Amino acid sequence: MAESQKKGEIVTDILEGETLDSIHHVNNPVLDVPTVEKKYLNKVLSYIKQGNVLVFTDGKASVEVRIFSDEIIRVRLAPRSSFLDDFSYAIKQDLDIHPTSFSILEIDNAFIIKTNALVCRIQKENFLVSFEDLNGKVLNADQKPMHWEENPDFGGYYVYCTKHTSHDEAFFGLGDKSANLNLRGKRFQNWNSDTYGFGFNQDPLYKTIPFYIGVTGGDAYGIFFDNTFRTYFDFAAEQNDQTSYWSEGGELQYYYIHGPQMMDVVKRYHGLTGTHYMPPLWAIGYHQCRWSYYPEANVREVASQFRKRQIPCDAIYLDIDYMDGYRCFTWNKRYFPDPRKMISDLAADGFKTVVMIDPGIKVDEDYWVFTQGKENKYFCRRGDDYFMEGYVWPGRCQFPDYTNPKVREWWGTLYRDLVEDGVAGVWNDMNEPAVFGRGTFPDDVRHYYEGFRGSHRKAHNIYGMQMVRSTYDGLKKLQKNKRPFTITRAAYAGTQRYSSVWTGDNIATWEHLKIGVLQLQRLSVSGLSFCGTDIGGFTGEPDGELYTRWMQFGVFSPFMRVHSAGDTRDREPWSFGPEWEAICKKFIELRYRLLPYIYTVFWRQHKYREPILRPISLLEQHKLENLRREEEFAFGHNILVSPVIQPGQQSKTVYLPEGNWYYYFDNTSLEGGQAHEVETPLDEMPIFIRGGSVIPEFPVMQYTMEKNIDALKLNIYWGQGRYESHVYADHGETFAYEQNVYNEKYFIVEGEQNSFTIVQHLEGLYHERFDSYKIYVVGLPFDVGHIEVDGDVLDMLVDEEGKHYISVEKEFRRLTIS
Repeated sequence: MAESQKKGEIVTDILEGETLDSIHHVNNPVLDVPTVEKKYLNKVLSYIKQGNVLVFTDGKASVEVRIFSDEIIRVRLAPRSSFLDDFSYAIKQDLDIHPTSFSILEIDNAFIIKTNALVCRIQKENFLVSFEDLNGKVLNADQKPMHWEENPDFGGYYVYCTKHTSHDEAFFGLGDKSANLNLRGKRFQNWNSDTYGFGFNQDPLYKTIPFYIGVTGGDAYGIFFDNTFRTYFDFAAEQNDQTSYWSEGGELQYYYIHGPQMMDVVKRYHGLTGTHYMPPLWAIGYHQCRWSYYPEANVREVASQFRKRQIPCDAIYLDIDYMDGYRCFTWNKRYFPDPRKMISDLAADGFKTVVMIDPGIKVDEDYWVFTQGKENKYFCRRGDDYFMEGYVWPGRCQFPDYTNPKVREWWGTLYRDLVEDGVAGVWNDMNEPAVFGRGTFPDDVRHYYEGFRGSHRKAHNIYGMQMVRSTYDGLKKLQKNKRPFTITRAAYAGTQRYSSVWTGDNIATWEHLKIGVLQLQRLSVSGLSFCGTDIGGFTGEPDGELYTRWMQFGVFSPFMRVHSAGDTRDREPWSFGPEWEAICKKFIELRYRLLPYIYTVFWRQHKYREPILRPISLLEQHKLENLRREEEFAFGHNILVSPVIQPGQQSKTVYLPEGNWYYYFDNTSLEGGQAHEVETPLDEMPIFIRGGSVIPEFPVMQYTMEKNIDALKLNIYWGQGRYESHVYADHGETFAYEQNVYNEKYFIVEGEQNSFTIVQHLEGLYHERFDSYKIYVVGLPFDVGHIEVDGDVLDMLVDEEGKHYISVEKEFRRLTIS
């Protein structure tokens, strides 16, 4: 079994060269190693019920079953019937889920817990736990009882859960793993790691998201193993009929999340761990970054070239070289003599400034951040009570303990000067945490952990999450009512409540372009929808074709940023010559035209818990072959793309889900539910619009909110049947949407062979500045003879490009075309 490998590692730490079995029989007077024994739950003897919690026991160990909602049940194991304190960084505090009702029935061989959506069955004889739907179909079942081993290293437990795996079962999720979308046949570990230039199937990487989705017999369920220690997942890799997950400490605690649709599972996981707050509108524009843009003249020149070439851009990033000797929260006055004026000038030209902040604080008695942290004992300590020290960019550093609320509050105040200088966003890097030479902190480093104290074994995987949490909270206070923009490299489940993420230090290769396509889909269904890659590759040298194809993919990455190392060639959109510049400009402009659609998709993620990127497997899980598709994905509900990920590719096969679709660039209609061969000229990428969709468009701007619009363009695509689309708008930078100061439009589109009807419903208190819509209808199967809006007859108009459109007031209720 998968457990045997871990036990071997434990033994290596105890007694070099001995096997586990030999230690069972060795009496070592020096080490006095206790017997390491695998222990299993035995026969269920009794249970108690208190509210929505049931606790079952075999006389020694106990299992808690808590019904969170009709579709979510948590299972916890206490090997000696003593549960840990019920605390989680992942679960949001304001849970708004609860069961409507449930019952428990005892029969001869089992206890049966039933909600309105599922059945949890606990076998009396062997304590096996299973979950099934109301028709009796088993979706998830223990293959063997939950079990544990006492850890002779630190006195805790290694805890294990092994599930039965059906022959057709597929697995998805787990965060930023650089593997195929379907995880079956693979084994992974979660230990946030600085993995410069990682490769395909390399593991572990930067983030720990211990959540996966299983699909069996066309139905889906989810497992969230909420354990912050080093955890492992074996998806039928060692045994084809078994899936296991285990950890090197902490508690065996997992949430079973019922489907039966993958979308249901993801939305319910978001119900537990939260969604992303609405980002400021500028944060979803195009961003330009490099390690590093300095001195000030270089920053100004890059910004000037964007405006001169009329290539839209919203943000310029400053990497660590803007600092004085890499000391966080300082400026290198030789490179940036007047940062406030520079940032003000950039802002006047439409650029936001984003700066990097790392967790390593230089040990320097003349450095105010270090002396404050030292005086208040805010830095992490080791088991011998010395401060944890390690070398990163500034040299010898100490590191804040972000698991202490006082430290987080202090850290948030440190951004005050940067905010007053005009900095708009913050990028937290190196927060796995990364340490030169040793990789990360030693295991004996102690953490406050909100009062539930523990070692770095427990806190490692949430260190980056708590750092960016303190950054987010600090910016939210300092920027008043403005929404913060933060980005983090390391993360744990629930980080989406505080930050966007990127996939780390990738390489400028076609393989890494493909890895990025996989990673962003996986992150999106794992809760981290606001995600992106370093477009063009962080290290290595792309040619113009690779860079441009990556830029095309970047348009449909929720977070769109070019970033590269300083020892590589320039990575600005014009760096590869006029031919490639023109294509990159065309696609960056496409991003800006689609901003109202993209912003709406972010709203759907925030309010309705829908992932932004949606693999084909999520769209059509009932088709077995779709569980293997991974190059096509939907951005929101209405746009589907298939990035070009091979050099010199002239065409590619693209599968379209059921329904009718339109090729974006020429409006050719294609039937869904099948694959199509699509040409892929260099200046196009396969992009398709779902029939029945309403796609809003802005005019091209050089940065978001550069200018007001008189009329919002709506592209409405004919489709047979009834469809619903949404268009969302708000102030773009405040939290007023939390008080219903927003505008959400619901469009009900009904297409028939001889008529096309669009009905609009409005919600929210925000009043948009434009007065009308310009409606462009695509794909009508009939000639237009009559247009009527709320009882008034209108004529078709013609724009400056010769295209026909209908002009209507923005508050219209019903438009009929026949």
